[in-house]
Amino acid sequence: MQIPLWKRIIILGLCLLGLLLALPNLFYARVEGHNDALAQIARGTETPEIDAAVAGWPSWLPSSIVNLGLDLRGGAHLLAEVQLSDVYTDRMNGLWPDVRDALAKERDTVGNVRREPAPPGVLKVSITNPDGIDKAMEVVRGLARPVVSLTGVGQKDIQAVNDGSTITISLSPAEKSATDDRTIQQSLEIVRRRVDAAGTREPTIQREGTDRILIEVPGIGSAADLKKLIGTTAKLTFNQVMGRTGDANAIPGAGNALVPSQDEKGVFYIINTNPVVSGDDLVDAQPAFDQNGRPAVDFRFDTSGARKFGDYTATHIGQPFAIVLDNKVISAPVIQSHIGGGSGIITGNFTVESSTNLAVLLRAGALPAKMTFLEERTIGPELGSDSIRAGKVAAIAGGLAVAVFMVAVYGFFGWIANLGLILNLSMMFGALSLIGGTLTLPGIAGIVLTVGTAVDGNVLVYERIREELRNAKGPARAIELGYDRALSAIIDANITTLITAMILYFVGSGPVRGFAVTLMLGIVTSVFTTVFLSRLIIVMWFERRRPKTIEV
Repeated sequence: MQIPLWKRIIILGLCLLGLLLALPNLFYARVEGHNDALAQIARGTETPEIDAAVAGWPSWLPSSIVNLGLDLRGGAHLLAEVQLSDVYTDRMNGLWPDVRDALAKERDTVGNVRREPAPPGVLKVSITNPDGIDKAMEVVRGLARPVVSLTGVGQKDIQAVNDGSTITISLSPAEKSATDDRTIQQSLEIVRRRVDAAGTREPTIQREGTDRILIEVPGIGSAADLKKLIGTTAKLTFNQVMGRTGDANAIPGAGNALVPSQDEKGVFYIINTNPVVSGDDLVDAQPAFDQNGRPAVDFRFDTSGARKFGDYTATHIGQPFAIVLDNKVISAPVIQSHIGGGSGIITGNFTVESSTNLAVLLRAGALPAKMTFLEERTIGPELGSDSIRAGKVAAIAGGLAVAVFMVAVYGFFGWIANLGLILNLSMMFGALSLIGGTLTLPGIAGIVLTVGTAVDGNVLVYERIREELRNAKGPARAIELGYDRALSAIIDANITTLITAMILYFVGSGPVRGFAVTLMLGIVTSVFTTVFLSRLIIVMWFERRRPKTIEV
């Protein structure tokens, strides 16, 4: 029954914080308009209507709200399959010039070299001198590079098999696996960048299985609009760097532009608006290792891009150049030497993961492989409105039923449990708003379930208090023992439910995750309100009234 002042301040402070964070959800449309207006201003658009929307919500109050999922807001759902075999074919097509040139240097031994017809993803090369097959195999294997992935360490990216005078070249299993991961990652990145650029809120873009991508975008008109949006090509350019600054309002000068850095916060580059080469000239970019074994990125241009890039690097050695993607500088390496032949390497303080990510961004100008849409659905906002209404009815009905039961069974102590339940729901919505969580229809089910389970802890405590009162304990001692002896049962029951919710979150996807998130947050907030908040309220009441007897 003795709760220190500092602990009381923390408990009440957390409750007040939860109420404050949940407050914007009571003014959802106004706060949503405020946030959208701020995003438009950040993109450089400002009108009187936008300023009015910004002024519609006080800037000193929290403005984070719970995002509504596809089933509540309406929108579009797509399930796309990435044709990974296209990537294997492109890799073999890109490898053929290297194989041809390398074998041409050994013409005296291997004879003439010719490409033979082969299945997609396979490169077949024949030589006119069968006696030179061993030398040809040695040359081809010399073109193999290490697989750049955490699971392919020590393995090569291509494998070659000879059949008399013919060499069959294909990607190794480890490289295929790494290529699949990179291709799906690149597709995810492109789709996410395109969808985010449209200003939609909380899209769900995730990998499904080995070669599929699930795309759910709330608030968009139709699945056809979403497919058109995904088909947009990213703008990639390579520009001369004229300067670097930390001033967001710096004047770049005629013919220049001020572009922010993607990874360096507060850093801006002044670049020449006339690009040296563009993403249309880029053929490929792959994670690799430099001569010292450090992660790097290889890139390759087509013939036109190679000529322009080679001429530029020859006259700008020692100067930085910017790789600009969607008006953001993703990298600004220094030109170390003349880069001829249309290929080069970007070195820096990379890890295997960061070099892979940079290669993904460099290739993000176009989808790496064709995407086939297996499933598409348009969900109207009317369905979402009906779901929200049904969820409200369910939550209110369940809450009222629980509240009436608690008051009928436990009297005044039931009112304390009900107050804790209200604060529990407020803290849950505050936590969802803080983490930017998305509320789905299964998420509402998780909230309704939390309403029922949130009072379980209070029931355990009150029954223990009743038992202690029957054992002729005084009111203060009965309350203290009731909380102490019920604590282990409360913790055990909630931990097992929390473990189940965590498994649902990590193994499940989509709506299942929405249910798991609300359930996990509800467990944490309900334990807090039961173990700490309701106990504090009872202690403060007891200190004020000093009752000789109590009835639970």
